[in-house]
Amino acid sequence: MDPLDRIDDIIALVEAARSVPMSRNCMVDRGELIGTLDQLRAELPGELRRSAALLEERDKILDAGRREADRIIHEGEQEHARLVSVNEITVSAEHEGARIVAEARAEAQRLRDEVDEYVDTALGNFEQFLTRALASIERGRDKMHALREIGSFVPGDDDRPLPF
Repeated sequence: MDPLDRIDDIIALVEAARSVPMSRNCMVDRGELIGTLDQLRAELPGELRRSAALLEERDKILDAGRREADRIIHEGEQEHARLVSVNEITVSAEHEGARIVAEARAEAQRLRDEVDEYVDTALGNFEQFLTRALASIERGRDKMHALREIGSFVPGDDDRPLPF
């Protein structure tokens, strides 16, 4: 029987006891009350031990839960720090990559501009050379036509080179 039931039995025994006239006292059967109290005393140590064992087990479970929670929190904080670090590295690398690409594009544009300027200058110089050569050729042909018209051009007369 449960110790609380035993206590209920003792209370019922006292409540059912005969009252002593002109006082608040009652008459209880001593043997019956002592027997019930002895049973209660016999049951209490076992119940107390079970309660203490349950409390101890509860404390162990709570401690294990706290340790597990602390471990999970610690791992979470470490993972958070790792992810933040990885994210910072990634963001930094993306910024550095964007900067390098921008510099490379600017350098490529600068080189294109220099090449375009060089080619334009070279073509301009070549154009001037060709213009002078064409003018010289044209003058030489004009002289040749003029000499042929007046009849004084005889091939082999003059071993001088033509003026162009």
